[in-house]
Amino acid sequence: MASIPSQSSSPSQSPNDGQSYRVPVTLMTVLFFLWGFLTVLNDLLIPRFKEAFALSYFQAMLVQFAFFGAYGVGSLIYYIISMTSGDPINRIGYKNGVILGLLIAASGMGLFYPAASILSYPLFLFALFVVGLGFAMLQIAANPYVTILGPEKTASSRLNLSQAFNSLGTTIGPIIGGWLLYTLFHVADANGAHAVKIPYLCFAGVFILIGILFKVAHLPNFTNTDKVEGGLGALKHPHMALGMLAIFMYVGGEVSIGSALVSFLGSPKIGSLSEQAASPYLSFFWGGLMIGRFMGAVALSELVRSTKNLIMAAIPILSFLIIAALPGHSFSSVAPYGVCLIVLLFAFFIGQASPQRMLALFSGLIISLLMTGILAEGETAKWAVLGVGLFCSVMWSNIFSLAIDGLGALKSQASSLLVMAILGGAILPPLQGAIADHFGIQISFIVPMIAFAYIAFYGLYGYRVGRKI
Repeated sequence: MASIPSQSSSPSQSPNDGQSYRVPVTLMTVLFFLWGFLTVLNDLLIPRFKEAFALSYFQAMLVQFAFFGAYGVGSLIYYIISMTSGDPINRIGYKNGVILGLLIAASGMGLFYPAASILSYPLFLFALFVVGLGFAMLQIAANPYVTILGPEKTASSRLNLSQAFNSLGTTIGPIIGGWLLYTLFHVADANGAHAVKIPYLCFAGVFILIGILFKVAHLPNFTNTDKVEGGLGALKHPHMALGMLAIFMYVGGEVSIGSALVSFLGSPKIGSLSEQAASPYLSFFWGGLMIGRFMGAVALSELVRSTKNLIMAAIPILSFLIIAALPGHSFSSVAPYGVCLIVLLFAFFIGQASPQRMLALFSGLIISLLMTGILAEGETAKWAVLGVGLFCSVMWSNIFSLAIDGLGALKSQASSLLVMAILGGAILPPLQGAIADHFGIQISFIVPMIAFAYIAFYGLYGYRVGRKI
């Protein structure tokens, strides 16, 4: 269907022929940061809307259903168009695909203002759906764009680096977002939904400005004019189809945990924290992804082993020192997180820069931490669940790179199918919410446990089904 893109100015040229792509890779990492920042704010909208509209856990989790459901719908539409008329991004180019995604997302953010003005939860959900459509387009364009901006053998390293900056956004997001929603724009005796009006209007303006920047910036716009082939395309490859399910489970499991964290920390057995007090702890979960992704970028790089090991050891040590120095924390208070960092470091060494081995190992550790969160109480349960983010870190990039490996001309189409699988973020959180309504918030973590059990299978066997390795 689609083919490995070639630069539009010279269709016969390989995108990796000794060119330097530092500027476009830098701009792409900035973009990854921004949509990570916006995505994590959904975790704050859930408790905010739950209180403002008197919702159940299931109803509040529809925030994620609307947002991530748009990924599934948008990617399905993209796949159908690619099967009938040719791959859209291959024709318009990756740069223009990114710009289109930015503008769609900005229009959805603008809808937050009228939704907050009339206090309509359904309109909020529709606005989130439109934002999700824009982000789906960004995902379809940005992930393969990053993989082709350099040698294929270091594609996982570049994706891990970009995802690390995405996680920087999700780390800062809860802190800034909590300040915006619970302090700066909070009005006493007013419906809590009013607090989102101005922030999201500003976010819409920022995304429009970034779209303009991408338009005027000198970036390679890889396109392709190869003949379109019929049939199932990328779905004919079993390892890619199983990779779709792995992405579904990963995104669904990760989003379910993040969505439930504020409520989890507010439960009596864990700490009875208020929403305002609990929201900063989201940064430990999402910040863990950032730490792990920086380590993953190093682990999968071409650095010499001694340098690689030194940097990998330095990242968790420096992270712990920074965390312990933050206001309200100390070495003793964050010691359990330090233990998780040590385990993470050893897990990377054991993984030995093998994407499939790391998937299986990290999934097993996540399952153990979630089981602890279900069975334990207090600080033990709290830090076990917060530590899960460290081991979610390399999941996306490793699954993505394993799933598209060896597909050649079908990589763009495979990317749209893998982004379609982000639908897991729409399905699993409401399922976890329903279980929380009936059995309690702790036991509801059984949902992501099952999800990561499948990812362990993919790392052990699924990635090589139907392939000659």
